[in-house]
Amino acid sequence: MDELNDNGRSPVSGETRLAAVIGDPVRHSLSPCLMNAAFAETGLDWTCVAMEVPEGQASGALDGMRAMGIGGLSVTMPHKAAVASGVDDLTAGARALGAVNCIVPDGDRLVGHNTDGAGFLDGLRHDSGLDVTGLRCVVLGAGGAARAVVHALGLAGAADVAVANRTAGRALRVAELAGAAGHALEPSSVGGAVAGADLVVNATSLGMAGSEAGHPVDPDLVAAGAVVVDLIYHPAQSAWLAALRGRGVEAHNGLSMLVHQAAHAFTLWTGVEAPVAAMDAAARAALARR
Repeated sequence: MDELNDNGRSPVSGETRLAAVIGDPVRHSLSPCLMNAAFAETGLDWTCVAMEVPEGQASGALDGMRAMGIGGLSVTMPHKAAVASGVDDLTAGARALGAVNCIVPDGDRLVGHNTDGAGFLDGLRHDSGLDVTGLRCVVLGAGGAARAVVHALGLAGAADVAVANRTAGRALRVAELAGAAGHALEPSSVGGAVAGADLVVNATSLGMAGSEAGHPVDPDLVAAGAVVVDLIYHPAQSAWLAALRGRGVEAHNGLSMLVHQAAHAFTLWTGVEAPVAAMDAAARAALARR
């Protein structure tokens, strides 16, 4: 039997399967931390690395995946849309979003998945036990994360999915991903929608470390009984979350979404149930070191 490394894993060998995350930049990514914790916990002879792929070079990365037999690929900005155009097939969710965050080899074919929406719903259930069926939801923002959340809320049976964004046209296009439940908010109606919402999701970058400071919406507008998710996870508590929690509102950051979307990718690659607790612990430890 091979000796174990200090992290409890067998040494990398000629039989070790490779997974990777591609992005630009990518050194900040927690994917290698999450995935390697999962491989260690399950005893799988896999390892995950980060590969910086310049914008515009996603097709070359896909060629490399095919040529080298990489067992799984996570995809982060700015490649999610380009990869969706370069894989051999797309799941229904990835096709609807026009974005891929996980690639799974299937024989000679590469299949693009998007696990962000499922990761959001699983993370929400993990943090709050909330089932979104029949709920009134407000999503702030219209970027890639907002698109995944809105699509997932619509599929999961939310009664109302309202999207707020500074650009009305973008808000409308994102709201359509929720189907009949989706609609865009006029700036004058955002406050009332937030006040009446069961679930409020911040999918903007306001409050993220190194980004613009401020609140995506006045925290005093959020109803005391609502649940709030701020998709930012670094810092662990944004100023907006702190204000909400100070009022007694149940508010969570985006770490559980990150962990659970990675857990879906792990299972798609390996066929093994993801060790979510180990992945969560590894992510928290990594963030604490930053």
